[in-house]
Amino acid sequence: MVNERVLEKLEILSDAAKYDVSCASGQSKRANKDKGLGDSKGYGICHAFTEDGRCVSLLKILLTNHCIFDCAYCVSRKSNDVKRAAFTIEEVVDLTINFYRRNYIEGLFLSSGIFDSPDYTMERLVKIARKLRTEQNFNGYIHLKAIPGASEELMKEAGLYADRLSVNVEMPTEKSLKLLAPEKKHQDVLRPMTYLKTEIAGYKEEKSRNRKAPLFAPAGQSTQMVIGATPESDLDILGMSHHFYSQMNLKRVYYSGYVPISDDNRLPSLGTPVPIIRENRLYQADWLLRFYGFEFNELVGIDQPNLELDVDPKLSWALRNLDQFPVDINSADLEMIIRIPGIGVQSARKIVAARRFRRLQPEHLKTMGIAYNRARYFLAFSRPFSRQPDFTSNQLKQLILTAQKSKYTSAFSTQLSLF
Repeated sequence: MVNERVLEKLEILSDAAKYDVSCASGQSKRANKDKGLGDSKGYGICHAFTEDGRCVSLLKILLTNHCIFDCAYCVSRKSNDVKRAAFTIEEVVDLTINFYRRNYIEGLFLSSGIFDSPDYTMERLVKIARKLRTEQNFNGYIHLKAIPGASEELMKEAGLYADRLSVNVEMPTEKSLKLLAPEKKHQDVLRPMTYLKTEIAGYKEEKSRNRKAPLFAPAGQSTQMVIGATPESDLDILGMSHHFYSQMNLKRVYYSGYVPISDDNRLPSLGTPVPIIRENRLYQADWLLRFYGFEFNELVGIDQPNLELDVDPKLSWALRNLDQFPVDINSADLEMIIRIPGIGVQSARKIVAARRFRRLQPEHLKTMGIAYNRARYFLAFSRPFSRQPDFTSNQLKQLILTAQKSKYTSAFSTQLSLF
């Protein structure tokens, strides 16, 4: 049984952890061994529930919300008047095992405020992961926060026990970091990222030669940027993400819309939270960078530094590049089909596979799971009458938005008729 004091800590430190969004499980495949507890499959983990009923996959907590830093955007900053708490190493281990045995969770996401020093904090995080792996024989998913400024020796040990490590860059630019967290430097984040990149590649190479070689952060590394606390454009943000993906081999960049928590005059006022749609558009753009072959400067640029909020980034790109459409679905290459609004990667592959056996027409595409009512404006089928009338970019945008609005209004009306 979990005692009341530990439950009180859990309430405080799980609530403080909600501001760190870089906690999705990744492509780790840590197999069960020696009849231990749990495993970590590529499909992720589940069975942890929040108070409002949302299902989450990991026990997501801070080791402590005490912190020696005073970052203006952070709820755990040292000058903030909040209730403080700290788990012991044994308490985190016991919570993880007890919650796992009850089928509440299958993994742990563990971050922390910095108390005493980066090395001291990182050492305690590593001890928790080591105890879970070596003493409890726990083979479930573990995501550890890599503390900037901690020694390479601790980073290396963390990678041997954790499935994923994340070093949060926090602000998109050095200028903003200096403004809101003057004690921190971007270089302190980039240094451990570079080290982990090298170690991950080295262990992966060793594993390819020796199947018995140890795992090292098999789900890679990730980071998080706070969005909207400072005036960076989406061009700045996606440019930084592009650097992380291309130069640091990161698996994910997470975007956390700033939640007003302070009347500090360096920050947006308490009454102006970041629109959730901006966060959503950044994630959509990020997906295009990682899986659709887009370059970040195709989505944003000097002439349009921010993503449009009323349409998704892929449709926005298509509307700005109507000269590349319509696309003949029966002859275009996979890379171009993927760029058609309403067609995803898997559907594009189905199209390429299916057209080897027949010349595709609209009725065939409708059975493949694409958003045909959107895609049809950008398609040609090698028949003159199947081509869509010429529209200007703005006319086509309004046509699609009107159809989308009508669709949701119709669905809402149908739902009302059921009552």
